[in-house]
Amino acid sequence: MTTLARKLRTIDYFTLAFGTMVGVGWLVVMDDWLGRGGPLGAMLGFAIGGAALLPVAYVYGRLVEVIPDAGSEIAYTDRAFGRQAGFAAGWMMILAYGIVCPWEAVAIGRIAAYLFPKLDSFEVYRVSGKPIYLPHLVLGLALVALVGIVNYRGIRSSATVQNWATFALLALFGVFAVCGMYRGSPTNLYPLFRGAALVSVLQTVQIVPYFLTGFESVPKCAEEAAPGLDPRHFMKPLFLALAVGAAFYVSVIGVVAFVHPWRSLVQQDFATAFAFEQAFRSRWIVNLILAAALVSLLKVLNGNFVAASRLLFALGRRGLVAAHLGRIHPDNQTPSVAVIGIACASAGALFLGSSILIPVTEVGSMASAAGWLASCAAYYRIETRARRQLIAALGGLVATAMILMKVLPWLPGHFTRTECGALIVWVVLGLVLRRA
Repeated sequence: MTTLARKLRTIDYFTLAFGTMVGVGWLVVMDDWLGRGGPLGAMLGFAIGGAALLPVAYVYGRLVEVIPDAGSEIAYTDRAFGRQAGFAAGWMMILAYGIVCPWEAVAIGRIAAYLFPKLDSFEVYRVSGKPIYLPHLVLGLALVALVGIVNYRGIRSSATVQNWATFALLALFGVFAVCGMYRGSPTNLYPLFRGAALVSVLQTVQIVPYFLTGFESVPKCAEEAAPGLDPRHFMKPLFLALAVGAAFYVSVIGVVAFVHPWRSLVQQDFATAFAFEQAFRSRWIVNLILAAALVSLLKVLNGNFVAASRLLFALGRRGLVAAHLGRIHPDNQTPSVAVIGIACASAGALFLGSSILIPVTEVGSMASAAGWLASCAAYYRIETRARRQLIAALGGLVATAMILMKVLPWLPGHFTRTECGALIVWVVLGLVLRRA
């Protein structure tokens, strides 16, 4: 029987996890981060969110040791609570990963238009009042096709792209961060919070699950580990990716606010690039930042594509959705049908534009927390040692708190009607596919 190719090393798992986490939010929605919490509020929000997820990372590291299955949350929840619970957990996590793919495909058009404004032309239609331009669609579709082809050909090709893109981003970030520290001023950081300190931090913590989703992508490729790689070694890339990812977000927020007065960046498109352009009065630094963003965009799309396709493959292999989704290509040893499915879904969602994807992104944040909660609950039930059960309970409480922050109507930043509608549509779609 054909199996998934076993070609991934420890460094590949780190770049997969970090690359799946860190995309282009630090460029595209920096204005939203600063608008939520101010510089210190946003930095504390990401730092606290990252630290709070350490028990969740521990749970995933332990689970993948005993259940090295591409289904990850599906397999864990299935073993602890049954097939229906496994499907529910997997379906929510597919949303968490899957929505990132069209989002990044939309982002490439926006970034390219910042470099070449003439790309904002040939409007073909509007969604929620926002124009959809033909060049944006072409670029987005080309990117999805490229990543789809890379993943169809083999996991080694995908891992090579991920490695180069990850370390290129870190190198480019190091360059413009150092330049920013020489040109900025501490006075630009004040006031440190957007409003009350606690509210500022809380409003940032609410979005952390979406931007830190990805460290748990490691177990999705557990079946593709190179021969001889001990399953106990999965814990290291999980923790390292979470720590480096959270540190990256904290650092980039601090650098941007240090370079330019942050209040003038709120509601400013591409606030990161704008801040450096104003500080340096030069275009070279902006081009460097945009180059870093394009590299980051490629790796985050690739990483989420890998994770989403493995989950869809696992659902098909278990017969929880159409069985042909669980097929493996006989030569490439990839879940080829699932790869094609994610590519087609990403291309279709791309036509909705950013106005529709934004509310679904908020739902994706909650979906990630739901998957974490399911895994922690499964580990608590499977594990018999009290200390490890306690860690699982802590991880479950963190995930529950993140869910409640989005669904309780009296908390700031809760779901709007549009976001509730998007969640309902996704749940109904899952039920339809499950019954079919």
